[in-house]
Amino acid sequence: MRDVTRLAHGGAQQQTRRGRDWFVREIPAHRAEKAYRCPDCGQEIPQGQAHVVAWSAEHLFGDGAAVRDRRHYHAHCWRLS
Repeated sequence: MRDVTRLAHGGAQQQTRRGRDWFVREIPAHRAEKAYRCPDCGQEIPQGQAHVVAWSAEHLFGDGAAVRDRRHYHAHCWRLS
C-alpha cells in the first residue's frame, strides 16, 4: 500500500512534521531549475541546489489545493524542524 501511495503522489514520501502529515519529495540539484525562498529560514534556495518540496497530506480543500500550496525547503531546514 505504501508504494501505491508514493506513486499516487509523484514519488513523495509521507512524513509527520510538527504534528501534521506531509508529502515530501527530494529535488536533486540537476532538477532544481528555479530559485525559491525557504519558508523556515527565509533564505533563498538558489537554482541548482538540492532541496525538498512539501505539501500537506491533510489539506482542507483536497489534494489539488495542497499541491498548489506546496513549498520548497532547504533539506537541512526540513530535517531540523
